Amino acid sequence: MTDTTLPTRRRLLQMLSGVPLLPLASYAGATSMLSACGGGDDGPTIKSVAFTGMAAPTLANAAAMATTSVGSSMVATYSDNTTQTFALAYKPFFSTGDLVPNGSGGTILAGGYVDINNQPIIDKSVAGKERQFFSDSPDGTSLLQLPNPTVAGIKGKAVFAVVQFEYTTRDQAGASTYGVLPSPIAVLTLDQDQATGALTLVKYHNVDMSSAHGLWITCGASLSPWGTHLSSEEYEPDAPFAAGNAQFKAYSKNVFGNETTANPYHYGHLPEVTVNPDGTGTVKKHYCLGRISHELIQVMPDNRTALMGDDYTNGGLFVFVADKEKDLSAGTLYVAKVGAGFSVDPTAAGAALTWIKLGHATSAEIETLANTLKPADIMSVLKADPADTSYTKIFVDGVQNWVKLVPGMEKAAAFLETHRYANLVGASMGFTKLEGTTVNIKDKIAYSALQNIQGSMVRGATSWRESVGITVEKTINAGGVFAHNLAGGQKDLGGAAIDSEWIPVQTRAFLIGEDIAADALGNLANPDRIANPDNLKFSEKLRTLFIGEDSGFHVNNFLWAYNIDTKVLSRIMSIPAGGESTGLHAVDEINGWTYIMSNFQHAGDWSSTLHVKVQATLDPLVRANYKDRFSAAVGYLTGMPIHTTG
Repeated sequence: MTDTTLPTRRRLLQMLSGVPLLPLASYAGATSMLSACGGGDDGPTIKSVAFTGMAAPTLANAAAMATTSVGSSMVATYSDNTTQTFALAYKPFFSTGDLVPNGSGGTILAGGYVDINNQPIIDKSVAGKERQFFSDSPDGTSLLQLPNPTVAGIKGKAVFAVVQFEYTTRDQAGASTYGVLPSPIAVLTLDQDQATGALTLVKYHNVDMSSAHGLWITCGASLSPWGTHLSSEEYEPDAPFAAGNAQFKAYSKNVFGNETTANPYHYGHLPEVTVNPDGTGTVKKHYCLGRISHELIQVMPDNRTALMGDDYTNGGLFVFVADKEKDLSAGTLYVAKVGAGFSVDPTAAGAALTWIKLGHATSAEIETLANTLKPADIMSVLKADPADTSYTKIFVDGVQNWVKLVPGMEKAAAFLETHRYANLVGASMGFTKLEGTTVNIKDKIAYSALQNIQGSMVRGATSWRESVGITVEKTINAGGVFAHNLAGGQKDLGGAAIDSEWIPVQTRAFLIGEDIAADALGNLANPDRIANPDNLKFSEKLRTLFIGEDSGFHVNNFLWAYNIDTKVLSRIMSIPAGGESTGLHAVDEINGWTYIMSNFQHAGDWSSTLHVKVQATLDPLVRANYKDRFSAAVGYLTGMPIHTTG
């Protein structure tokens, strides 16, 4: 059987180049009522929340399809049984390519790219139109507060956001620039109005990435329990073949000024950004969490255990347990082995998870190995069968490899060639695009997004292996969300205790999308169900799982809210057609207000199959809204007070 994996938009770009949540108080007519609430009163608190969903926009309202469209509302029931309804809306802080305040009386280009010396990287693709590159793909966002902020110009209270920019789709001449520019991360200082909860941008600061060798394709992100921004570097460069890879050489040229300085082992790790009271930020890249396709990390309430997404074909489920609380610089890395019973049926019991210890390391020692070792020092890797039984055949990112470990290089392999080493030790390396992760603390359940259920998961596909324990009988392009029960008292498969109370012990299907024949608008997945979930965030206070889509099967991607108690799925926002829902962050409380951060990427990135019925109508509208398709928005859904005076 032929492997029928359909490449996602991002994966297709990779192969071709291979070579906010706003305060819920900001809605029409709400100002006076919310001013009376004050946002921070010690009155009745939220008991439950229900969302009233919106219909998917259609060509009858083409303008709504070409921008962020919100027609949903939220009904809050408080502890005194009073209720309030909040009409939701979307408020951007900025669109990329805007000039925004730098906090010193000047301006800076939002989403602008800089090199290792913090100098602008210039798009010279069209003579006479030279300009600094800026991103059309903002992604992971965190909202946080600090004691004793020192930023000037704050009239209410200072709140900070960290936003990262995954890539930019094209240069001005239309050529793909995916993955060839170093991902910037910005700290935003926001002024929070205490009467309405509204957030206003006061200062934009680019974090200096020189100590981290620049960042490679940052995607999803999360806020750590201790208030730092946990970033990501996905699709790690394939180190044994990086020297001949056009994409990686172009990246090196843009970052360092030449094609050879960049070291592939410096990328595919976990960057952590700390925000300072003056609205600046610093970065520390952690090298001991495995070199995988980091999509999004979720640290558990113990401040030590981290569940990690792996946006990859033939990917795995990974857990890192830090030695110390609130410190990711040393710990133990584990990878899952999936037992019998794996299923995409949400009524099935699911499959047991056991854990293989890959190794223990400090970030410092792995960074030293990254600085000194070449790929051949760690293992021999071939893509053609050597007819040598000392090699082991594995699949890496859907491709056959034959590998042989150099004796004594287990630790280097575990942390620098993590995908290959996990295969060698018998892990279940069969997931396809296991992306966003989040945790429901009260019920002790974690959730993972499987953007697509295809490729290495499907019986008979080229990169599928039954021995891995992850098998479905047919492709589900629309993907789904899986739930993992968490527990303590576990031992790894070597018999050693795992020092955590938050280890996944069972996985099961939770929400699954539905593929359809093209409908009247062109959707290839049921528009009233999730399709290609990517970003996931759970709100403890709202008891709601928020789901952002990266779908090549919905004409417009959506942001969903799923109440895990009522089991009601509500569409709360529509992303501009051809765009992807990103930057999701559900914030339970900041100064008495709750927020849902939300961005989008690459509006008008048209598919010749999915958008054939809408492109001619929508393309001029998208171009008018988003700087000729070079721009995207960073913002939030309007917020809601968590207390009320009734």
